[in-house]
Amino acid sequence: MGAVTSSRAVRLRAAVRRAPRALYEELWAAPADRVPRMGEPDAPVWRPSLLVLLIIAAACFAVPRTNELVTEASDGVSGWAVLAALAQSVVLVAGMIRPVGAWWAATALSVTTVLVTEPVMSPDRLFPWSVMGMVFQGGALFLLALRVPLRRATGALALTLLAGMALTLHQTQRHNLDLDRSAPVFVVALVLGAALRSLRLARKDLVVQAGLTAEERARRTLLEERNRIARELHDVVAHHMSVISIQAQVAPHLVEHPTEELRENLTGIRENALEALAELRRVLGVLRSEEAPARSTRHAPQPDLDGLDALLATVRSAGLAVAFSTTGAPRPLSPGVELSAYRIVQEALSNVMRHAPGASAQVVIGHRSTGLTVRVVNSPPERPATPSAGVRHGLLGMRERAAMLGGELATGPTPDGGWEVTAILPAGTGTTEPDTTTEEVP
Repeated sequence: MGAVTSSRAVRLRAAVRRAPRALYEELWAAPADRVPRMGEPDAPVWRPSLLVLLIIAAACFAVPRTNELVTEASDGVSGWAVLAALAQSVVLVAGMIRPVGAWWAATALSVTTVLVTEPVMSPDRLFPWSVMGMVFQGGALFLLALRVPLRRATGALALTLLAGMALTLHQTQRHNLDLDRSAPVFVVALVLGAALRSLRLARKDLVVQAGLTAEERARRTLLEERNRIARELHDVVAHHMSVISIQAQVAPHLVEHPTEELRENLTGIRENALEALAELRRVLGVLRSEEAPARSTRHAPQPDLDGLDALLATVRSAGLAVAFSTTGAPRPLSPGVELSAYRIVQEALSNVMRHAPGASAQVVIGHRSTGLTVRVVNSPPERPATPSAGVRHGLLGMRERAAMLGGELATGPTPDGGWEVTAILPAGTGTTEPDTTTEEVP
């Protein structure tokens, strides 16, 4: 039993020795929350209004507090009482900038004011805090709780109440003690400040989380589009590698007396083509592992510019009026360019149907000596679109396709209130001829 008592005494002495350091860390050295600038996620919209109201309240507080202290003070301390009332008003305003220091100053002013005025104040007055004293100390606690964690604010409340209890032990005459009235006032001020701080932090977390969610959604959409592009290009490349393999196998039979060296070279070409084709299939298996397409679409040929007529027919059947025209002389293009052009038109028309109800669209395919130009323009919508969450993720995919080919994509509103998508895709293969013809399909 004696050993247990001795151990408890040791722990108690250690806690007492640590108390000053802990008090210093919690209620002086540790900084308060940084004041958020306007426009930041955690900037409260009511902060400017609160500052204006606080200045007005401090000015209004100074008048009755001065009257209260001068009435209670003797002639020798009346001037000091006026200065104390003005200092308390200044401390309240300073609480918006330096809440920890302002609370210490408020507590020191309250204690000093009570010690100076207590010998001459009326015995019927509330002690140690008058009504205005409770307002002043409660305001300091409220401003502190707005900017520091609840643990630190609770420590400040405990010290405030301890200071009040200590003052009651040094009274020179009997007064009406008001600790039972002032304690609830201080607790309410602290709880209100802590609640507003919690709301501000929750709002900040919500805004930050919403931003992270939007970024993650955009990143995921971008990765999905890249996977889709990779799958589609695999089919195009795999087709050409298969043709190379077959041609290398057939070539020796087209020569009357092929040399051994020619046979070895053609065999090497065929083996390399088959190895590359196997690697492509393995890559495709990885890309399709999470969401494999149906068997009917898995082996379907990838669309090209010849498939635009069917695409436009589908869009028109959905109610969108689309005009289609081409400029320049068509020339052979690489499958990747035609596939990307088709997907850009497809996504642009899908955006028109989603974001511009009742609008009409125009698709222009321009064949140039250096590549292909894809332009999709829609008129202003006839009625507001149904709001949808997120950003225009389709634009990310279109930009990825243009960037993959070394091209450019420009999007933006038109002067009449519509929207325009223009892509410039370099030619992969093809001849160079002047742009001389124009074909339009209404």
